Amino acid sequence: MTRYTLLTGRNRPNGPGGPNGPGGPEDGGPGRPRVFSVGELVNGANRLLESTFAQVWVEGEVSNLRIVSSGHAYFTLKDNQALLPVAMWRSALARLRFRLADGQSLRVLGRLGIYPQQGKFQLYAERAEPAGLGAMMLQLQQLQAKLKAEGLFDRERKRELPRWPRVIGVVTSPTGAAIHDILKVIRRRCPSHVVLSPAVVQGDDAPASLRRALLRLQAWPGVDVIILGRGGGASEDLWAFNDEALVRAVAACPVPVISAVGHEVDVTLCDHAADVRAATPSHAGELAVPDAQVYRQRVDERARRLRLAFHRRLLDERSRLDLATHRLQAHGHRLSSGTRRRLDALIRRLSAQHPRERLARDRRRLAGLEQRLLARHPRAATTAARRRLDHLAAELERLGGALTQDARLRLARAAGALDALSPLRVLERGYAVATDARGAVITGADQAAIGDRLDLRLRRGRLKVEVRGREDGEGE
Repeated sequence: MTRYTLLTGRNRPNGPGGPNGPGGPEDGGPGRPRVFSVGELVNGANRLLESTFAQVWVEGEVSNLRIVSSGHAYFTLKDNQALLPVAMWRSALARLRFRLADGQSLRVLGRLGIYPQQGKFQLYAERAEPAGLGAMMLQLQQLQAKLKAEGLFDRERKRELPRWPRVIGVVTSPTGAAIHDILKVIRRRCPSHVVLSPAVVQGDDAPASLRRALLRLQAWPGVDVIILGRGGGASEDLWAFNDEALVRAVAACPVPVISAVGHEVDVTLCDHAADVRAATPSHAGELAVPDAQVYRQRVDERARRLRLAFHRRLLDERSRLDLATHRLQAHGHRLSSGTRRRLDALIRRLSAQHPRERLARDRRRLAGLEQRLLARHPRAATTAARRRLDHLAAELERLGGALTQDARLRLARAAGALDALSPLRVLERGYAVATDARGAVITGADQAAIGDRLDLRLRRGRLKVEVRGREDGEGE
């Protein structure tokens, strides 16, 4: 039993005649109670608590947490029986390796005391650590830091997911909602082969069961991607996915892994070790397979663009062909016009050398001379001269015929050759020259289309015709 003595500055040893002894001023006398001031009683109680509970561990749930501007924390520890106010100075709060929050199960080391200004009984906390699940969270943080330091969570080791996986492996419970959500999404987006490796996803046996299921899928031939996960739940329900051995197995898996554990707010160590984290199992299904409808739309769009590009290219090539045809026709026209001019000049020269032309020129000269003679001589002289002239003309005609016989033969041969080369001679044999609407000569059936109107030039006259059919190929 603790003996309590209150010492003040006015206290003196008790005894007869002393201030606190019988008959003293503080003695209430027989039957009268001892009276303390408020400060005396509170300070005395505070010293008693500090001496009796100098250092004590207290466990309870955090509530009413307040961190004031000075950096000190004030909260209440509670259980089913009582409440205990707690004050933690800024220096002690800075040493914590976790963040205080309402609802935490906390184990606090401190000393009991009374705050005199408010007469408030409270615990002055010096240290704190999580209790129950809080201890597990602390252990999880330490494991996460260890695995991160080893590089298991590095972004550089993450692998890309295959674009078109042939086989998708799934590690989850065969009776849970996760497998149904995954299958529903995969069937909707791109029906694929799904291999389920069943496992226990909750409880003490879950980590080993999940590892075995993951190894079974690694041995399955043709698996391109693996989905590891389960539906939502409390933190304790998802704790199996924080198992160190399972996390290392996920990191060492040769097949890309998608971690889909719980909901979007739930984060496990498997999420950090996997190549890709999905917010939910349904999201994992979307990440695992592409949306076939989107790709169909892309293919249709590219096919449409390809058709447009092909049509534009065809129009360009047709334009180039038309331009080349026009240039070729113009070049042929220039070549034929030169030949035609030379042929006309040759015809004129041949015509000038014809005996009839020469005789006509001589007659014209003779008529001129005759007129000059008639103008200068009398009639008698002119009569004799006319007879001589007639004789000379007859002789000249006789001699001219002999002289021009060879030239006439050459002229006939040249005229025959010229006549054979003349397009009109070809027309006389029953042939026709076909031209299109632009006047270009048609030499092949492929130069005219069905329905085109052509102009046929014959030996006598022209015909306007319409193409009703055609037969391509080389002419005989």
